[in-house]
Amino acid sequence: MPRKRPKGVIGVGWACFASSVLGRTEHVPMSEDYPDTVVRRTFFEAGGDLGWRLSALETPREGFTRWKIVVITGSPSWAEYWAPVLAALPQDREMVVVDRPGFGASQPDDHVPDLETQALALSPLLKAKPGQKILLVGQSYGAAIATLMARLNPRRVRGLVLLSGYYAEPGPTARWLLDAGGKALSIIPRDLRNAVLEVTGQPAQFDTVRQALAQLDLPIHVVHGDKDDFAPLEAAERLVAETRPRRSMRFARVDGADHFLNDGPTEVLLEALDECLPPPLRLPAWRLPKVELPDFAALAPSLRNLRLWPQPAPRRGMKTADA
Repeated sequence: MPRKRPKGVIGVGWACFASSVLGRTEHVPMSEDYPDTVVRRTFFEAGGDLGWRLSALETPREGFTRWKIVVITGSPSWAEYWAPVLAALPQDREMVVVDRPGFGASQPDDHVPDLETQALALSPLLKAKPGQKILLVGQSYGAAIATLMARLNPRRVRGLVLLSGYYAEPGPTARWLLDAGGKALSIIPRDLRNAVLEVTGQPAQFDTVRQALAQLDLPIHVVHGDKDDFAPLEAAERLVAETRPRRSMRFARVDGADHFLNDGPTEVLLEALDECLPPPLRLPAWRLPKVELPDFAALAPSLRNLRLWPQPAPRRGMKTADA
């Protein structure tokens, strides 16, 4: 049975300091919980010739899967907290969850404040197999980046999910963390420092995200817990009310859920993602028309005297059968 990752502000904060002291990028080593056949770490080169090596967790699949779910995590960005969801994913789908630039095992060491640069760097995640469809999920701070990724790659993304999205309006817990973290930037670990810096700089860029949402020609799903004290539910409702997308924009309120839907019961999150996938196409059952064949037994006597081929002309001097 895999151990639970650290939870809560105190638990995660302590895990950050302990991992920093030990030189680990994972708070709990992934290899101790899941075999590579279930969840494995992978690396890829950032898009846009940025020269960064980025890290992600993925679900290995031998055969073809119709859907690939790409998750852009929040801030701090740790794919390891999605490991239980990855492990519980049905075999007919695959999922990849990224450590964004500046977090976990991903480069660079410093934070990347520009949202569009991050969207460009993460675009290689949207490569799919022939015939495969991509559902792009942006969690918390990652919702804004996923939106810009969808605009950059309109032909690759078949649906966008904004999960517990952070829309430049911190809730009470997030506001307290940003204030405390801003006063301790020189002593907190790298991932926490980068998180404070990038979240603080998001509001000035959010108009670009709003414009991108209105330009997207694909289904958009906004999924938010009603107990979220990091990113207020009201901000998500306001975003949906004020956005006029080219296609549908669905709002799904998850009763009793907080900001970390991926850390709750996996069934709740998987069910929420299922509702963001279109139902499989069902072709109508075509039937050939029923043809009534003639009764050949009844026609047999008349068919015996029927000449289907012309009779050859008799030779000269030869008597016919009628002569």
